Amino acid sequence: MPSSSPRRRNPATPVPTGAGPGATTTTLGSAGEPESPLARKRRARRMYSVLHDRYPYAHCELDFRTPLELLVATILSAQTTDVRVNLVTPTLFARYRTAADYAAADRVDLETILASTGFFRNKADALLKLGAALLERFDGEVPGRLADLVTLPGVGRKTANVVLGNAFGIPGITVDTHVGRLARRFGWTELDDPVKVEQVLGDLIPKADWTMLSHVMIFHGRRTCHARKPACGACPVARWCPSYGEGETDPVKAAALLAYELAPGREDDLATLVAAARAYPSEPVPYAVAPTASSAAAVQGGSA
Repeated sequence: MPSSSPRRRNPATPVPTGAGPGATTTTLGSAGEPESPLARKRRARRMYSVLHDRYPYAHCELDFRTPLELLVATILSAQTTDVRVNLVTPTLFARYRTAADYAAADRVDLETILASTGFFRNKADALLKLGAALLERFDGEVPGRLADLVTLPGVGRKTANVVLGNAFGIPGITVDTHVGRLARRFGWTELDDPVKVEQVLGDLIPKADWTMLSHVMIFHGRRTCHARKPACGACPVARWCPSYGEGETDPVKAAALLAYELAPGREDDLATLVAAARAYPSEPVPYAVAPTASSAAAVQGGSA
């Protein structure tokens, strides 16, 4: 849906570099000169810093207590929302606690529990095979190495990086739909391939920040920089974004598009989250933020 405000672009307009088909994105500044790799890196790091300040409480929104629970929840999150997965996993995790439990699970029981997540037969099959593989090759434990994780059924680099970063504290960049979309919208790359996008972001942002980078980009994509109608007028990194103007630029109208704890009327929720993040900077903030009316359709539709 087009913005109700006249489209305006920042002076910096993205153009492809000559490093190959859709390799990376550069920008043309006010002087009409291409953005250098160093300038892009500085811009990316400035944008990340501002987004980190906006979402100091950003974290993995899947509920889990162990590496196995996070691995299972991440597999289940394919083609659905974290909100939906979190509604299902309490029952699942109470019944299936170990890799051996999944390996010996009754398929019909698994499918019944997973029915609301979509593609439940494929997901039940993946969990059965996952449990068997963990037992056979890793003594029932979730491995803490990327090379090992990606050999497991239903586990690719995205899932592996989620587990490494959030269950083992090993930095990793999770290129999901939001991260890939924002990386292109920010003019950091024009690439679509998640592995290549991961490599580009890894070159732009220090390794120690990779996991948090994923979190703040996902939070920003869900709350502000929406796929169809980004809230440009309420975006803290608009001044550095070459895509400014693709969404609503009027500050008041843009603020109405903000979702979850940033939505109008949720100021107390936001203040609580920020205070908790500042008081316990090394701990994830335990909370469940209910979607607002503006985000409910996205949650139900599986795009949040």
